[in-house]
Amino acid sequence: MQFDRENGDFALGLEGGHTKRRVLHAGGDATGREVVNFLIKKVKDDSKIKVFEYHKLAEILVREHICMGIKCTNLKNFECEILQSDNVILASGGISGIFLRTTNPLVTTGDGVALAYDAGAEIADMEFIQFHPTSLYTGTDKTFLISEAVRGEGAYLVNEKGERFMKNYHELLELAPRDVVSIAINREMKRTGSKNIYLDLGHLDASKIKGRFKTIYNTALEFGVDITSDKVPVAPAAHYTIGGIKTGYMGETNIKGLYACGEVASTGVHGANRLASNSLLECLVFSNRAVEHAINQISTNYKPDFKPGEKIIHAGNEEHYLRIKNMIATVLSEQAGLVRNEADLQKGEKELLAIKDEYLERKNQFYISCLLGLVDISLLVIRSANFRRESRGGHLRSDHPEASDKYLGNFIHHKNQAPYFKPLENIMVHHG
Repeated sequence: MQFDRENGDFALGLEGGHTKRRVLHAGGDATGREVVNFLIKKVKDDSKIKVFEYHKLAEILVREHICMGIKCTNLKNFECEILQSDNVILASGGISGIFLRTTNPLVTTGDGVALAYDAGAEIADMEFIQFHPTSLYTGTDKTFLISEAVRGEGAYLVNEKGERFMKNYHELLELAPRDVVSIAINREMKRTGSKNIYLDLGHLDASKIKGRFKTIYNTALEFGVDITSDKVPVAPAAHYTIGGIKTGYMGETNIKGLYACGEVASTGVHGANRLASNSLLECLVFSNRAVEHAINQISTNYKPDFKPGEKIIHAGNEEHYLRIKNMIATVLSEQAGLVRNEADLQKGEKELLAIKDEYLERKNQFYISCLLGLVDISLLVIRSANFRRESRGGHLRSDHPEASDKYLGNFIHHKNQAPYFKPLENIMVHHG
């Protein structure tokens, strides 16, 4: 893949928490799109890969704690189809699309985590949700990400009076780690009674900004904002899921033959707060490891003859689904958003359980099964956040504002079992 260059060398970006320029980018600020297009072409050009479009994962098939394939729903006719396999690798992304304000596509709702949990996989660290500090604030649920690299190029964070405020919160100012910046913005908004703060790029070279951040510049113009001259209204939004399906060093789960990599996985490499750009490195390392491990596994002789089952009922309608999805998003955002406390978390759990009780008997209907998956994911987040009575990384408790060594470890969820805490072993704490 080709990345942007300057004078023959890679053009490297600087992001929050970094002490030197080390981030590759492509197409200016269109790196994600360029990576995806590159991979799509590789898939299309490989005759050994068969792509099933318009298919939604419905169940991970597990017998005697061994994964043997998947059941999926063909979205063109809503018939169930079985794909049997020695190994299944989940790479279905995170859960941040559940929240009201999110930088993610609205379909990023944790389906892979929910189905792995239902199949008996261990789920870890769901309390750690990274909120990106600078998502465009429009006064509606419509938003998009203003890349951290904008601050890396010198943009200021200012309040309504035009004052830079990060000096009051961290020595790295605008380039402090994401959790620090998000918390600082939240406190500044509360202090001033405003719903957003601003990014100020007015002191930077306009032509350079337009070239380096072409996508952001053009998208912001669609919302009536010129980032080169206007103060850009921003506020934190749900961005990255640090937790997920717990894996080992090779991307393997506690279910033989089931692997997870990317944002759907909880590998542990991010700790409690992902450093900018490390998610792609995690994807590259653990996807490669998962493939290496999977192809060396001896296939089992136990091959049950799975039946596709009855055609799923396409009852209800999308409008009703979206209304209840928005209700779930509201509960999660209000009771388990950037800042949490025990009373809100317990209230949120009761509200989610009430929604689940209302729809549980109709779980074989397409839209209902989707809703129940959203509820399960949201409950995992809220319960994990309630268990962890401290503040650390992407988890902030107003009633427990300090970090505690008592919680150096992972909260693990396993279906039909009580959640449990697993202390980390051989911890080396670096101070300084």
